[in-house]
Amino acid sequence: MKLAVIGRGLIGSAAARHLSKMGHDVALIGPGEPADFSRHGGVFGSHYDEGRITRSYDPGPFWRQANRAAISRYGEISAESGVEFYREAGALHVGRSETTDVASIGRICAEDGIQCEAYHDAGLAERFPFLKSTAGMQGYFEPRNAGYISPRRLVRAQTIAAERAGARIIDEPALGMSESGSGVTIRTRSGSVEAERVLVAAGGHTQSLLGRSLGFTVYGRTAALFRLGAAEVQRLAGMPSMRCLGPKGDNPYILPPIPYPDGQTWLKLGGDPVDLPLDSEADIKDWFRSGGSIEVADRLQGQILDRIRDLAFEERRVVPCMTTFGDSGLPCIGPLSERVTVAFCCYGKSAKCSDELGRLGGMALLGEVRAELAP
Repeated sequence: MKLAVIGRGLIGSAAARHLSKMGHDVALIGPGEPADFSRHGGVFGSHYDEGRITRSYDPGPFWRQANRAAISRYGEISAESGVEFYREAGALHVGRSETTDVASIGRICAEDGIQCEAYHDAGLAERFPFLKSTAGMQGYFEPRNAGYISPRRLVRAQTIAAERAGARIIDEPALGMSESGSGVTIRTRSGSVEAERVLVAAGGHTQSLLGRSLGFTVYGRTAALFRLGAAEVQRLAGMPSMRCLGPKGDNPYILPPIPYPDGQTWLKLGGDPVDLPLDSEADIKDWFRSGGSIEVADRLQGQILDRIRDLAFEERRVVPCMTTFGDSGLPCIGPLSERVTVAFCCYGKSAKCSDELGRLGGMALLGEVRAELAP
């Protein structure tokens, strides 16, 4: 079957790999990373980065299943592409002992067979000496099948693997699409692409590309990167990825020191202290071109200094991204019509499990989908 996937990000590139390996004629459409956000006039993605937490645990059973399915294929993707993108640094979930969100982690991991080590107060400080304060704190540590991935390198790996399996890569944005009784025509700058069916996996751009709202909200988010010198990199060498559990605005995620393409090592912090709706395509582009929120970055900086003991950094960088939210807590994967299917809306959860979400998107395009995921 002649298929097209619009969106060369984490989910779209994964879908193209799975569909191509099944023997379908696949065109994967989407541009690469812009060289200069401030001058870029096209589409943006949130995978332009080297650090996303990966782990098996999630409060929701769907996401746990998706995480584990995707993680089990990391080695396969690397072997098919020759690109490494995963480091098993472990993942630490930490928060106040008395909170329900923290207390439930150990129970869920035990019931679901997820390897997990529990630490409390002084034991937490002894196991993770970089933590600034552990009094009254509980930590659950996943030592295996957890750590971080480079989303930028994962997209590259999926794209290479898809191309090696026969996919055609069109390094351009989709400008529009029209559906007829015989197929779908996708407009690009260099001409039109004809397909029998199309999967739209364009992240926050999905609804504007379709020309209608599906009831989902795109939010602008800000992350902060902190450049570390050699001594700090060495001191924090054993640091895992971290999820700090707490009330909204005080629940950051922290990535360990990661080498970036600029040759420097950066420690990354993100969180959702502010909901900034991006209501239109123009809003999305303006947000990325703005470089993100300095006010949010200042708040994130305070949070990391509160959590990492004696942290010394040499430079701070502010990074914008976006994520899409709905009401169900599940991704939107399913058909809009006989020939057009979508796979998006991932609540900031998709990087680690994007290979499974892409596989589900591909299956939905072929007519199979879990009913609860359909739009």
